[in-house]
Amino acid sequence: MFKTRSTTPCLGICSTTYGDDVCKGCKRFVHEVISWNKYSSHEKELVNSRLEEFKVLILKERFAIEDPEIFKLKLNENAINFNNALDPLTWIFDLLRAAGSQNLDLSQFGIKVLINYDPKKIKDEINDELLELSEAHHQRYFKKL
Repeated sequence: MFKTRSTTPCLGICSTTYGDDVCKGCKRFVHEVISWNKYSSHEKELVNSRLEEFKVLILKERFAIEDPEIFKLKLNENAINFNNALDPLTWIFDLLRAAGSQNLDLSQFGIKVLINYDPKKIKDEINDELLELSEAHHQRYFKKL
């Protein structure tokens, strides 16, 4: 399925229903989750751009995409949900989430690992960093209001 920059980043595991200001799944702010269907395409793109920026910031120190076409092909072959309108580095987040606890050979996906990492911990580390960035951004945003 082709996605756009305004496609929802929802992962179907929303924590805002439990009172979180930032969803632990997609990392959107609670008001963004609630109002998503009312947003214009431009507003949705702005949210996705922020999330994309955070993911790239976290992932660029750890990985490099050596062949985006192989990566896209492998994601499609494995029926892994990703937004092809975003930077291919962000697809690593989707791959690791979908892989769960499986130990993947990332080179088969056209990905070069830039640092030593524990494949059992990396997904949680990246997810935690992304949540921290989103929560800090949320606090700065609402502190100004």
